[in-house]
Amino acid sequence: MSNPVYGKSAKPSSGIDPKNQISVTRWILVIGFILFLFWAPFQIALFNGQMLNFEKPIYWAVLISTLLMFLWIASYYKEIKLETQRDWLLVAVLLLPLTYVISLISAASHYLATNMVLIQCIYAVVFAIAVYILQSKQINHIIHLAILGISYVIVGFGLLNWLGGPNLAANLVGWFTSAVQNGKYIDAVMVDSNGPRLTSVFQYANTYAAFLMALLFAAIFSLVRSIKWYGQLTHGFMLVPIIVSIMLTLSRTGLVLLPVVFVVLLLFLKPAKQILWIIYCLIAGAATVIVLNPITSAGLALHEQYSASTALNGWIYLIVASIAVAVLAWVIQSYAASRLTNGVQRWSDRKLSSLWIPIGSSIVAIIAALLLLFTSLKNILPDSIQVRLENINFNQHSVLERFTFYRDALKLLADYPIIGAGGGAWAALYETYQNNPYTSRQAHNFFMQYLVEVGILGFIIFMAFMIFIIWKYIRGYIRQSEQDRESHFLYFIITFSILVHSILDFNMSYAFIGMLVFLGFGGMAAVMDNKPLKKLSFKGAGIRYLYVGAVGILSIFVLFTSVRYLQSSYAAVDAQQVVQTSQDFNEIKTALDKDLSIRDTHPDSLLLMAEIYQQVYTQTQDEQYYNEAMAWINNGLEEEPYNKNMLKRKISLLQTKGENEQAFAIQEEKAANFAWDIDWYETLISQAFEYGYQALGNQDTAKKDEYFAAGLQAYQHVVEGIEHLKTLPEGQLQGRAFEITPAIALNAGKIQFMKNQSAEAAATLKQGLTEDMNDPANQELARWYLASLQKAGQTDEQVYNQLIGIQPEADEQIDQLASLNF
Repeated sequence: MSNPVYGKSAKPSSGIDPKNQISVTRWILVIGFILFLFWAPFQIALFNGQMLNFEKPIYWAVLISTLLMFLWIASYYKEIKLETQRDWLLVAVLLLPLTYVISLISAASHYLATNMVLIQCIYAVVFAIAVYILQSKQINHIIHLAILGISYVIVGFGLLNWLGGPNLAANLVGWFTSAVQNGKYIDAVMVDSNGPRLTSVFQYANTYAAFLMALLFAAIFSLVRSIKWYGQLTHGFMLVPIIVSIMLTLSRTGLVLLPVVFVVLLLFLKPAKQILWIIYCLIAGAATVIVLNPITSAGLALHEQYSASTALNGWIYLIVASIAVAVLAWVIQSYAASRLTNGVQRWSDRKLSSLWIPIGSSIVAIIAALLLLFTSLKNILPDSIQVRLENINFNQHSVLERFTFYRDALKLLADYPIIGAGGGAWAALYETYQNNPYTSRQAHNFFMQYLVEVGILGFIIFMAFMIFIIWKYIRGYIRQSEQDRESHFLYFIITFSILVHSILDFNMSYAFIGMLVFLGFGGMAAVMDNKPLKKLSFKGAGIRYLYVGAVGILSIFVLFTSVRYLQSSYAAVDAQQVVQTSQDFNEIKTALDKDLSIRDTHPDSLLLMAEIYQQVYTQTQDEQYYNEAMAWINNGLEEEPYNKNMLKRKISLLQTKGENEQAFAIQEEKAANFAWDIDWYETLISQAFEYGYQALGNQDTAKKDEYFAAGLQAYQHVVEGIEHLKTLPEGQLQGRAFEITPAIALNAGKIQFMKNQSAEAAATLKQGLTEDMNDPANQELARWYLASLQKAGQTDEQVYNQLIGIQPEADEQIDQLASLNF
């Protein structure tokens, strides 16, 4: 018999069979759901990378989730009703993808926005399934085991990659994932400026740290709750691998937020279990410290060169420490836990008794952190981890840059306040609003990214949905007995941990992580403090058939869409492979047509199609090919107006046909969208001089002045940008290069020279000079620089001597330039 829902007026859940009998259809649904959860993380955790190579797994996930939705309908259609608060959550969850559909109206990228609509549909399906299946005590227990089992496999997979077994790991999963290339799972151990970092299936260390943080607390909860000896040993055994993995991610965000989440979770526990949680953290933490150095060193060595003895040594340390902690955990649970519970029972019955240990542990955690950061105690840690700990402060680059992201996101929101700029809005628009030239297609804050995508309206709907579920769950949790509380607390642990970490990172850009969060929402909703709604209560079969019919129709549409998008994605990948191996226009066009006949604005294929038409036009000068290329690009820009590659292709097309004036107009008009792209401004200034000089030769003074003015305005933008970058806080890096390049200095200086601004021209040209006078470009810069000085009645003997020493005839060329009048 399943547990009743929380609340005094709650009734037995409609999803529970009084005889605890589960139909065959429901078993198929549960098995399919578990297999889906197992498959998803090994598809790079379904990362929404906003690129072609990340598409297929997401579309497969949409297709699978839709099939699961049909199974859900078949399993529960007789029990669907709209009478209680929980029932109406099944309607409310449909509003989440609906807000993304509405945001398509103002989407900055239709392609990215459509993908987000489909991802939201996955979440809605996961939530709906979870709400119903997790009302069954038996199924809830199975899903608990599945979540932990899958998570432990992910941890083992990561450590297998760290300790010398990437080929074995790849062979184990390579048959059902495309993330394996050249015999290895891509970036299971990523390398950045900090050295190798463990990422397991995620390819991003910080998100893996968020996942591990949630898993650590889930494992401790399961250990304390477990009655069976094998459960205690299993969960105890995994504590060291989890904590070791957290450390190997080198994630500062994870290390900072872990104690915060830990303390909050302690508030939900009775003092006896609070003490047990702390004991297990201390034991596992101590064991981790003992073995962390040799395991870290082994992994670093194996990353450079494989050695069986080194790998074996690392595994021995890990396994021995894990066994030791597992045995200790079993002993404590078997012989000490019950005595501890009885011993503090009188204290536990006191009001606010659950507050004192979390407060005390917070103080202890702060003291421990200070000792690790500012004393020789940190020397027990590996060097790479010491460096990361020493860099934890609010004045370091990653923190300062995140605050910049958030301010820029608010600027974006100001232009799209109500319904947002659609899914993928940040990726499509961040260059338009960025404060400095960073590169980040993720806002590093789930809530801020969600806000700019669906606007204030969509954000309010999501926050209301999330807060209502959590509030109702906590309200019911407080009222229930300790035994009943534990049945679904795992879902709160996972959801809360991930969402807290997502305040500072883009974990929810991984659809697998989003699935876990919505599974958590569903788990909490399944047992929340549930009440009937008098005014919104609809009984009878009619409302059931209406809801099932609507969801069924939507599911069919989503299924059809996912199938078509899968066909399109496979065709796009095939077309790219054809381009690599063939020079035949018709063969390449046929391959691209397969994709574009399904999605006529699929960006990668559209750009390839326009490129091959342009190439043929360049060779044949046949207007038909030019018109086809331009038609494709214009069609694409209607859906993707901020796509830089499409804009560049259009400019290139116009220039190929000699439509330089139109090309320059686009280059100038769109410059504001890429305010920190120095290449864009370098091209703009160079073309401003080139076209202005042509106009001068044609004696078109108005056009010359127009082009020159545009060039100098662009140059001034670069100068002001460089000055702005000097105001960045100390510790924050500017990002991409943004400086006066030799080409910018040369062309802006020429424009000033031809406007008879000799002194200004000399100052501008000097900025582009380098020491290498063997470089022809530098020689040209020097000639114009010296001519500008001569015209202004000045000289620079050092530069003059360097140039004449390499190019004696330059003296005459300088005199000729200086004698020119404009």
